[in-house]
Amino acid sequence: MAIDILMPALSPTMEEGVLAKWHVKVGDMLKSGDVMCEIETDKATMEVEAVDEGKVLEILVAEGTQGVKVNAVIARIEGEGDSPAAPAAATPPAPAVAAPTPVATPAAPTPPAPVVSGARIMASPLARRLAEAAGLDLAQMTGTGPNGRIVKADVEAARGKSPAPAATPAATPMSAAPVAAAAPAPRVAAPLPYAEGTYDVLPLDGMRRTVARRMTESFRDVPHFPLNIDLEIDKLLELRKQLNQVGAAQDAKVSVNDLIIKAAALACKRVPEANASYTPDGILRHHHADIAVAVAIEGGLITPVIRKAETKGLAAISGEMKTLADKARNRKLMPEDYAGGTFSISNLGMMGIKSFMSIINEPQGCILSVGAGEQRPVVKNGALAIATVMSVTLTCDHRVVDGAIGAAWLAAFKSLIEEPIGLML
Repeated sequence: MAIDILMPALSPTMEEGVLAKWHVKVGDMLKSGDVMCEIETDKATMEVEAVDEGKVLEILVAEGTQGVKVNAVIARIEGEGDSPAAPAAATPPAPAVAAPTPVATPAAPTPPAPVVSGARIMASPLARRLAEAAGLDLAQMTGTGPNGRIVKADVEAARGKSPAPAATPAATPMSAAPVAAAAPAPRVAAPLPYAEGTYDVLPLDGMRRTVARRMTESFRDVPHFPLNIDLEIDKLLELRKQLNQVGAAQDAKVSVNDLIIKAAALACKRVPEANASYTPDGILRHHHADIAVAVAIEGGLITPVIRKAETKGLAAISGEMKTLADKARNRKLMPEDYAGGTFSISNLGMMGIKSFMSIINEPQGCILSVGAGEQRPVVKNGALAIATVMSVTLTCDHRVVDGAIGAAWLAAFKSLIEEPIGLML
């Protein structure tokens, strides 16, 4: 019985990807754990390991193919008991061939097959990552995928969640016809007002498509409002100078952005109402400040996350941020590196931007936009003076954070930035 190899969902939000490279060819023997191919998602390039074992019969999607949909068949391998001379098409139809894909909900036409004790545990890569993150034992689960493979829905069920509804509900041909008839006509793009030959078309890659979609949805659906404030950062700069002098022997260097991350995390603990997310079922009040930091890379941006930033020292934050930024620029981030932040920071100060407002990174309730520090005239004790001033803007989701909560968060953040000894406590 030939086994279909499907385009995997390498993150919960992945819809399509680029099949960047094959590591196998027709005729190769696959073992569980062998690297089959490399997939480019909108966030990273990731290696995909084999779950099933057998000889590679067909490669159906060529290297470099873009827009490969999740669950599309990309290759076929020879399952146990197959005759090498018999093509996959000659195998009589069996329920396992029509079983749900590794990331679909368990609408399987065959009964679940339990995992055999002591045998190799068959699970999709996404199911393995979700189980590891949730601290669940795959050996205790019953797989509903092909040949008893554990899939995403099985992990969610074991975690006490209801599996997500199928992307397209099963429908008979009779019920499908009216839906197709009622579908709106495809949108026709308006003609461009530019003469042919006066521009180049740069195709949208997966990252740019995802950024465009998510930012459009956020700006359209989330009631944004900004709050801005000026901060004097001379004491912060002096603290940074002292820390870097002390850390020079250990090659530990702290940036202004590292100090801002720590201050934002502590402000989230002081004002937990701002460290929150909106959901239709209620507002999530997060236990830790998982700070997502915008990193510009070729083709877009990504927000790797410093987990439990309120519990980490400045040197640890600095080292972790450098590692994540390097992985981001090389498209090597894993979903656990960028998913699940509770609060975002976008810093354009190093580019000379004085102030700006960011679009909220759903489902987070706030994002802080950080401008450049510059010397400005200020009034102190009724007299003019010079201070290094930095403007920041807190963009809030009004469904979660109202003006009073946002103002309280900024007040806590301001106190930590202007009296930065609090960052060391």
